[in-house]
Amino acid sequence: MTSSSSSKKHGPDQPEISGSTTKSLRTKMIKSEDGEKRIYKKLKDVEISVPIVYGNISFWLGKKASEYQSHKWTVYVRGAKNEDLGVVVKRAVFQLHSSFNNPTRVLESPPFEVSEAGWGEFEIAITLYFHSDVCDKPLNLYHHLKLYPEDESGPMSTKKPVVVESYDEVVFPEPSEGFLARVQNHPAVNLPRLPAGFTLPPPVPVEDASRKKRGDTKDNPLSQWFMNFSEADELFQLAAARQQVQAHIARLRRQIGVIDGQHQQLKSISDQ
Repeated sequence: MTSSSSSKKHGPDQPEISGSTTKSLRTKMIKSEDGEKRIYKKLKDVEISVPIVYGNISFWLGKKASEYQSHKWTVYVRGAKNEDLGVVVKRAVFQLHSSFNNPTRVLESPPFEVSEAGWGEFEIAITLYFHSDVCDKPLNLYHHLKLYPEDESGPMSTKKPVVVESYDEVVFPEPSEGFLARVQNHPAVNLPRLPAGFTLPPPVPVEDASRKKRGDTKDNPLSQWFMNFSEADELFQLAAARQQVQAHIARLRRQIGVIDGQHQQLKSISDQ
């Protein structure tokens, strides 16, 4: 089934295609009240961050292209370094253009991706649902499907795809001890420095190795085209430093509050 695009289509009579850009974000997820009731033993002044990348890869069909089938494409959400996001993401929902059969695609396990064929560019809504010990609030992302290269005057290639990706760092404040213990050894998760004196429970046993391998995007046949976000390591370090500063500020505020309380008590006694 092909897509009818309300945005842009390749052709001499069509408007110029917008440029493909990458962006760096920091999305902070806050638990809903229902989540508050189910998740216990939260860690104050602690944040867990999960870097993700979402975007699409499209291949021109060349001589096999037709008016309504000019490209094959895949839209996806992956770990910033191609890690398996299934440890955090329970389900991903991709909302395609209404002209596709079954436009709402639900992925219950990684890799979180949808492949189709068509001719038109359009916006795809992506909703990520997290495991119950992570966050009850879903994360909504939006990606504009890109099929054609920036330079429309140049020849298109069947071997070199068009790749458009965006980077986002999803932050979970005050995680539960269970969540922290479950992901403490997972490469997709940026684990913060823990409060002094806090000891994590034993790590959760690793799931079946063959099942884990199927969800690892490192084995994805498209991985050779994935963009290398070299900024990811620097962002990890900045996020860790930011978390440490925030924790230090919170401790100082509590200490100031205690000192102020003691000062007020002493003042009341001296006034008597």
